[in-house]
Amino acid sequence: MDNEKNRFSARAARYMRVGTNVGGLAARAAGSRLLGLERDDTRMAAELATALGGLKGPLMKVAQLLSTIPEALPAEYARELSQLQSAAPAMGPGFVRRRMAAELGPDWRQRFADFDITAAASASLGQVHKATSHDGRALAVKLQYPDMASAVEADLTQLKTIFAIHARMNPAVETSEILKEISARLREELDYDLEARHTRLYGAIFANEPRIRVPEIVAELSTRRLLTMTWLNGRPLLDYKDAPLDQRNAIAQAMFTAWWFPFSHYGVIHGDPHLGNYTVFEDGGAAAGINLLDYGCIRTFPVGFVQGVIDLYKGLLRGDRDLIVHAYESWGFRGLSDELIEALSIWARFIYGPLLDDRERVIAEGTTPGAYGRQEAFTVHKILREKGPVAVPREFVFMDRAAIGLGGVFLHLGAKQNWYRLFNETIEGFELSRVAERQRAAFVAAGVPLPDAA
Repeated sequence: MDNEKNRFSARAARYMRVGTNVGGLAARAAGSRLLGLERDDTRMAAELATALGGLKGPLMKVAQLLSTIPEALPAEYARELSQLQSAAPAMGPGFVRRRMAAELGPDWRQRFADFDITAAASASLGQVHKATSHDGRALAVKLQYPDMASAVEADLTQLKTIFAIHARMNPAVETSEILKEISARLREELDYDLEARHTRLYGAIFANEPRIRVPEIVAELSTRRLLTMTWLNGRPLLDYKDAPLDQRNAIAQAMFTAWWFPFSHYGVIHGDPHLGNYTVFEDGGAAAGINLLDYGCIRTFPVGFVQGVIDLYKGLLRGDRDLIVHAYESWGFRGLSDELIEALSIWARFIYGPLLDDRERVIAEGTTPGAYGRQEAFTVHKILREKGPVAVPREFVFMDRAAIGLGGVFLHLGAKQNWYRLFNETIEGFELSRVAERQRAAFVAAGVPLPDAA
């Protein structure tokens, strides 16, 4: 017990030290600008990464998110931050027993037929244990680390300081809305009750889709800081990198549906499509579909934003500039010059590119997962530097992150599809009023709050 107390005390001290170090970097950046001195951004970025490197909290997830938005951070900062590790070491048996007792009471162990005290997986907010219910079901028990609300607030304070450093560098992107969006989503990830409701929402959406499996929540074994659900057996997605093309394509089609169908029909996305949030289940020894895991980062949208995404697609497909501009404005972009519209459209054509091309192809030709979007980001970076700044609306942040993440997964798989047909089949018959009706009915049934502007 003393060792665990020491670990948490060390973490608190580390946050204090990091705050001091990051604050010092901010002061130096401000001083350089005030005195007209040249700044070595590469060196300062490396110092920032060093200052943050001891943390194992949500800020590391944020770094990966920001690396997908051109100019949200200087390239040197994004590169350094993206190399930091996001995983946390699992806590020991004594910690688990105390945390489980705090959530379910002193008789918590009797509520399971079996409970593996050793974590099956660990992450930045908590860890997962495998268990068995008294009716024989295999369970995944997600247990949040203590005092994570303080850790998240500390990380958000560091993020605010990082953005403040950026703001002193004549930035091409105004980040105030980005900070609000990231803050809201990270705070939501602490609420396992909300995650349970999001899981039920996806379970209802895909109730009749055999290619996509969603875990079932066990409410009587769940709290705001403990989430118990059915365990879904499957293999890591990267196990299929060398599988026959038809199996890789089957996985890609299921993933495409898992992302685009909820968005276009209900105004909701799974906002964190990295490789660890999917496993693959088989039928007859071949890949048959995906297990969609982890509903801590779900983003819901007003139906007007969904219409804007469809409008932008149609505008790009037809070369209709007025519709393209209307779509950006419906997203929340304001005061766009011709140059900024062109910069946004370069990025939009990259994101939508495979969906505009009516042929069978890989998601991005002539590139690798690590380089996905790099050339386009460089071009956008140059225009924004010269013609910006542009204020990025909140809704754009996780939409962009999810689209980039999804494309990266398709690249890892080497899937080859007619993405144009897949997308147009998904949005066929799209009507805003029907989306609004479906969203309201499904969200209310699952207990999920409706988006503010819905």
